[in-house]
Amino acid sequence: MSFIIAIDGPAGSGKGTITKRVANKIGFLRLDTGALYRCLTLEVLRNKIDINDIQKMVDIVHNMKIEFVTNEDMNELDYVFLNKEDVTKVIRSNEVNNIISVISSIKEVREAMLHIQRNIAKEKNTIMEGRDIGTVVFPNADLKIYLNADMEERARRRYKENMEKGINTTYEEVLQILKNRDKIDMEREVAPLKKAEDAIEIDSTNMSIEEVVERIVGLYYNRCGSKA
Repeated sequence: MSFIIAIDGPAGSGKGTITKRVANKIGFLRLDTGALYRCLTLEVLRNKIDINDIQKMVDIVHNMKIEFVTNEDMNELDYVFLNKEDVTKVIRSNEVNNIISVISSIKEVREAMLHIQRNIAKEKNTIMEGRDIGTVVFPNADLKIYLNADMEERARRRYKENMEKGINTTYEEVLQILKNRDKIDMEREVAPLKKAEDAIEIDSTNMSIEEVVERIVGLYYNRCGSKA
């Protein structure tokens, strides 16, 4: 039976980087659920689909082929291929950021995504990050983490990440996007962003990446031992 680690938290809290490093340390499959929604959003933009056309978006979910390829550089996110095209950078553009929360809040879209996420983690030890992993996708996850940081620190991290990836933006733009995303994610009717009752909250504002990683790895080994 697979062991599931769920990591939730707001945009820019470091979930992607932290999840990748933890997965590498404990040998788990890492599933970036945010990238799934980003790929869908990119397809919606490219095909000029009206976001009110829910059926077309659900059809895209069922037909898009997504592959995650490990990037050995621990400072970089894994490669994401959409229908065999490397979209690692383009799915993190401002255009995608501006509407991803709207698309990911649609009930029918989230239901279609649930099937994909649960199938991937069915037979493999998996660490998964997103906004509703511990509350909706895997409410019975073996270990739940809610990763957080203050708004300004999250914006600073995301801005730095964008610069390193060659994504042209300003700090002020990133800060506003994060504020908008938090509002949409937390207030949406379907699967809003919130901390699961049994999740362990980690505030990473004044912690290094490695400190957060070691904290989660320690929690995993403690929880794993209690299950043995």
